[in-house]
Amino acid sequence: MGGTYVLLVDVPRATSIDVGALGTCDFSAGTYAYVGSAFGSGGFARLDRHRELARGDRETRHWHIDYLLGHPETGLEAAITFPDAARECELAATLPGEPVPEFGSSDCDCPAHLLAAPDCETIREAAIEAGGIRDRDR
Repeated sequence: MGGTYVLLVDVPRATSIDVGALGTCDFSAGTYAYVGSAFGSGGFARLDRHRELARGDRETRHWHIDYLLGHPETGLEAAITFPDAARECELAATLPGEPVPEFGSSDCDCPAHLLAAPDCETIREAAIEAGGIRDRDR
């Protein structure tokens, strides 16, 4: 099964990260929300890949979010899923937070798919109110 997902990422202190072709990005300390989709053959198995990167169990980086998750100063706090729903651009535009310019949106017209969020609980509640399900089984 696949769909759309929101990852909540903690950046405990300000840091600069090389994000592949996007270049060096400066991240203030705080919570970030990344909106992605997983409609390929593996579906939400993509979340396992994200968790492996965040734990340091995987090195390969393909997408912008891989660079943020794979940085030793960041942590993956939670994932919210939207099964069988293609809502990536909609959620990136409506969840609370400020877009991180061009991050995660190289294949669409959105300003970004990464948001500097007010805090973890606010973004989690907003995603659940929008119909998301807390991913507890992974």
